[in-house]
Amino acid sequence: MAGVLTFSQYLGGPDNINIEQIFPSTQRTFNYNFGRSISGWTFNVDQQTIVVDEVAFDRNTGAPNFANSTVIGYFPFQQISTSSYVSVTNVGAGLVSITTPTNMYTGPILPDARKNVPITIVGVSWFDGSTPKQINTHRWSFIQCWEPSVTPGDPTGSGSYVTIV
Repeated sequence: MAGVLTFSQYLGGPDNINIEQIFPSTQRTFNYNFGRSISGWTFNVDQQTIVVDEVAFDRNTGAPNFANSTVIGYFPFQQISTSSYVSVTNVGAGLVSITTPTNMYTGPILPDARKNVPITIVGVSWFDGSTPKQINTHRWSFIQCWEPSVTPGDPTGSGSYVTIV
């Protein structure tokens, strides 16, 4: 009997992978509290949209289930400007606000959100300035949902889409 496969299990990773459903026009700010001085730390934020052939959803909770999903393609990798979207609000306390920009994915989306689903993965990395260099990363995964301002259509037909053979 097939079970529910979470996105963390699907992508392979520990609990530092979070998933949400959003509209392309959504902009979110995540507040990180490292609980210590982050003097000398640097941050990096990047994103890439993948396309999975199908996504099922739990009828009771609405949680996505990737047990039968396959990544069929992707869109080009992009850096997100740290000067625009990362704000260190308190160096001594380790408080940082990281914002995900709107329109990280700009292609067409099928309104039913079950077939050929674009999922934008945002990687938030921080480097603590130690030697050897310590690098930590969180990945935020955003299932892109159709909204009226988005062209209804199959993302696999978009110009910059790359098929995984």
